[in-house]
Formats: sequence, structure tokens, C-alpha cells
Amino acid sequence: MGAGAMAGLAAMRADVSALTGKHPAHVFRPLPETLNRWAADGIDTAPFHAGVETAERRYAGHGLTAMLPLDRVLVGSASSRADAFGGFHHPDQGYRHLQMVAVITMYGPMERRSPECPALALLDLLRAYAHDCLHYGARRRYVEVAGRPVRTQYGINYRRATGQSYSAADRIGSRHTRNLGIVMEGACDKEARSITRRTAERFGIAEPSDTLGALAFRDMTGTLTDEDARRVAGAPESGEQARYASALSGYEMGVNRRYAHFLAEITPGEESECHRRILKAVITGDVTELGVWLDERHGPGTFTGLFRTPGYFEPVLTA
Repeated sequence: MGAGAMAGLAAMRADVSALTGKHPAHVFRPLPETLNRWAADGIDTAPFHAGVETAERRYAGHGLTAMLPLDRVLVGSASSRADAFGGFHHPDQGYRHLQMVAVITMYGPMERRSPECPALALLDLLRAYAHDCLHYGARRRYVEVAGRPVRTQYGINYRRATGQSYSAADRIGSRHTRNLGIVMEGACDKEARSITRRTAERFGIAEPSDTLGALAFRDMTGTLTDEDARRVAGAPESGEQARYASALSGYEMGVNRRYAHFLAEITPGEESECHRRILKAVITGDVTELGVWLDERHGPGTFTGLFRTPGYFEPVLTA
């Protein structure tokens, strides 16, 4: 990219107010400061730190050489908005590649500086951080278009500089996926939830008894069941907690269940191995080994056949 585009990218990464400004009622602090404040309030933050160590070792095995810097994670709390409720499924948050920063919110009622349920908030924070580390570590390629940086590769997903996406969006309500964005998101979350589940088991963190707390715990640890859809209906009927429960259910069905169906459909009996190979390809940006492995099971050109939309190479018509 040219000097102008690089300067613009550097400016976006230096000023993240455009992201935090979407949540004017919340106070955002860097993750290390947030953890220090929680510790000062008597909360044992050891589960989070232990989970991060587990993630670092595990991700290194997939080829990730650097974790998302903790000071590039901003955690929202101490909200001035009545009924504010935060966590992984709070709207307009997550990792943003142009700014190279993750914006997340404290799980639970946000009108306080420390969580109402510390154990659950720490697990949610771990899940979000472990998830965003994989987004941060995914291979990216940018080109300059009209003086602005445009991302043309993200992990195993591609987009032409003219806007065409490599894979098409899934049909609404589909149980299956042929969308690389869903596959990558599902792979990142499967890994993050596995780490969170192991951490909960190691520290003896039990599932809460209230409906939303139980759903959130199962969501964080990847143990939601088909019957939990009915439990969502029993969650609070209005307010931000109800919206959170709805977002949790939508993400489970639209991302995690579709990814699980994809693995079982394409590589039955080898789901874990396929998942491992997908993660490695996401981090390296190289689908060669994954493609060969899939070809051995389904014939030549499997990756392209599964994902590439017919319109990917169509010319862009101009007036």
C-alpha cells in the first residue's frame, strides 16, 4: 500500500473513539486495568489468567505466534444507562481488524464497575479474548483502493478489491453453511469455548441456577443443548436481558450449530481433525494442506467447489 493508505491505517489504530463512541453510556478501560480494578474489589482473577495461558499454548500448536495484546482490548462497564446488560453477545462489539482492537463489555448488569457474578464474568471475558485472539492472528492482506486500505484476504476468506465475496451468504434459517465467514467464526468460537470449558472445570465453576445465567454458562462453555432453545423462551421477557438471550440463541443457531453441521457433513468421524486443519489454515492464510486433505476425501477441487460463488470472477460493469 502507498504512504497515504498506511498513514490512514495508523491513524485508525491510534484513535479508537469511533468504536467506543457507539456506546456513549459505557466507560471503557484497557483489559489489564479492568482486571486490576476487579482484583482490588476482592475478585480472584486467576481463572482468566490460567485460561489465557492455556490458550497461548494451544494456539501455538496451530501456528499462532502472538496473542492479541491485552492493552488492545477495551472492556466496558460502569454504564450510565439503566438496565444495561453486557457480555459476549452485547451489540456492536468484538475485534475490529482496521483498528486492531477488541471492544467488549462486562458480562451482566453494567451499572457497576465490578461484575455481579464474578466467576461468570471472568469466563465470558476469557471466551471473548480467546475468540478475538484468533481473529487477530488470522492472515490478512490489504490493497490500496482510491487511497484507502481494502482487505482482500482474511484467513481462508477472500474478497476482490472490486467487492465480490468468495462465498455467498447462507439462506436464512439454514442448518448448513457454505459461507467462509461462518466457518471461520465457528472455528474461532469452538476453540475459545473449549478453552473456557476446561477453565471452568479446572476451577470448579458451577452453572448458575437462574435461567439466563445457566444459558450464558452453557453458551460460554459450548454445552448448549437443543432443549435450551425452550429455556431462552423462559428468559426475561423485556429489556436488555431479553435481547441478550435472543442474541445468544441467534448466534448459536446461525454460527456454532452451522459450523458443527458443516464438520459432521463434510468430514464425518473426522470433525476434530478437520477443525484443527481449518484453524491452521486461518492463521497461515494457506489453504493448500486443507485443500489436499479435503480432496483426498471428496475429489479434486473440493474447497473451491464447496465455497466459491459463481459470481466471484464476474467483471464489474461500469456505466
